[in-house]
Amino acid sequence: MTRAYVGLGSNLGDRDQAIRDALDLLGRRVELVAVSSLRETEPWGHADQPSFVNAAAVVETELSPRELLAELLDIERELGRQRDAGPRYGPRTIDLDLLLYGDAFVDEPGLVVPHPHLHERRFALEPLHELDPALVVPGCGPVSDLLAALH
Repeated sequence: MTRAYVGLGSNLGDRDQAIRDALDLLGRRVELVAVSSLRETEPWGHADQPSFVNAAAVVETELSPRELLAELLDIERELGRQRDAGPRYGPRTIDLDLLLYGDAFVDEPGLVVPHPHLHERRFALEPLHELDPALVVPGCGPVSDLLAALH
């Protein structure tokens, strides 16, 4: 079993319910270990859109990183996300990102782990820190240090 961290976000419709629905579907596919609190955050990358609700989840899985990503994308589709609709980093009903997969480094077409922008995103780092204050992002350092660098 590998411990992985998944980021969740929504800024369209009933944002809290979208996160809860995604967590329910995620828990049917992998072992859901812990979930951070939900937090309202400013959009990143495309500012002219509604604010987000974000969270993170810790999962344990026997799926490979690619298989886990496929499950995350399937959950998005099941909840109505259309990835090709709208601008990159634009509004979305649900967004699931594979942030960390154990201490693995993966760099394949369509899959980079640790998530390539994780160290820049307070909305992802804060829930990770809540879940595990001692968590280390491989190649980047402790989540607490990454958060401090954003101040």
